[in-house]
Amino acid sequence: MDLDEGSSSTVNIVQAIPRRTTRHSAYYQFTQQNLPACKPVLTPATIVATFLMIGFIFIPVGFVTLRASNSVVEIVDRYDNDCIPEEFKNNKVAFIKDDSLSKNCSRLLKVDKPMKAPIYIYYQLDNYYQNHRRYVKSRSDQQLLHGLGYNDTSSCKPLESSDDLPVVPCGLIAWSMFNDTYKFSRGPSELKVNKKNIAWKSDRNHKFGKDVYPFNFQNGTLTGGGKLDPTIPLSDQEDLIVWMRTAALPSFRKLYGRIEVDLDADDVIVVQLMNNYNTYSFGGKKKLVLSTSSWLGGKNNFLGLANLFVGTFCILISIIFLLLHVKNPRPYGDTTYLSWNKKSIASL
Repeated sequence: MDLDEGSSSTVNIVQAIPRRTTRHSAYYQFTQQNLPACKPVLTPATIVATFLMIGFIFIPVGFVTLRASNSVVEIVDRYDNDCIPEEFKNNKVAFIKDDSLSKNCSRLLKVDKPMKAPIYIYYQLDNYYQNHRRYVKSRSDQQLLHGLGYNDTSSCKPLESSDDLPVVPCGLIAWSMFNDTYKFSRGPSELKVNKKNIAWKSDRNHKFGKDVYPFNFQNGTLTGGGKLDPTIPLSDQEDLIVWMRTAALPSFRKLYGRIEVDLDADDVIVVQLMNNYNTYSFGGKKKLVLSTSSWLGGKNNFLGLANLFVGTFCILISIIFLLLHVKNPRPYGDTTYLSWNKKSIASL
């Protein structure tokens, strides 16, 4: 009697356990590897055709992008060494740090090919590590947006305050802002430089406050780079906004402005520049770049050369696979077992 009661209770417990109703659900099929999937048959013909198709796609794309890059006209002028007086050639740091000495310098740039407007003006810095961890962290995004209303500027060390007063904008990035200036002329006429909308619109509207003004900036005993107009809000100080977007590599270009007139071939551009920025302490280089643009952007041959390399490599691989297949063809499987099924069915 006890055995019967135990058996019945066991049956009741088993029946009380709900059965799986998700046997055919997507999760079950996934765990059991029953989901439908594409299983291509990698025959030699398929592999050769695939590599050929990739090559025939990448090579034309490479030629198109390389042609677009070569259509960009660039003028690159390194001026940091030539703008040092002869008596300071062996002590460049002393010259750049002496505020009593004139930093004016004149450069001549010859236009070899016609340059269509807009012509972008960049300054290029080499051996300048804006990606250094301590340098990148030395800023306060909340202060840039809210100004003196945000008091926690500990991330700006070692330049969060000066003379016991807060600094706006604080941090090493803003303190070291590039401050070389350029003026351009062609013959007797000056070429105006448009410095509006050189920064990202998202940075101007969302990262720099419209009611935040520079305060106590570059007033310490140790002066870094450029100064800011205390009557202009940070959202309108686009040189600062461009500089604050740090570069990932030690060689980089940043937009300075635009020339909005065409330049003809054989034109001579006179550049009056102020060689203020100190790159001599760490062996950096300064270059002035005038560049046009194409539908692909600025001059960059890497993308075109990379496409050509990939396309050529794929075609070469396809030819090698084809020759190997011709020399040692892949044998087909034994199909004699198919006749067994026919005989078996006939005997039934």
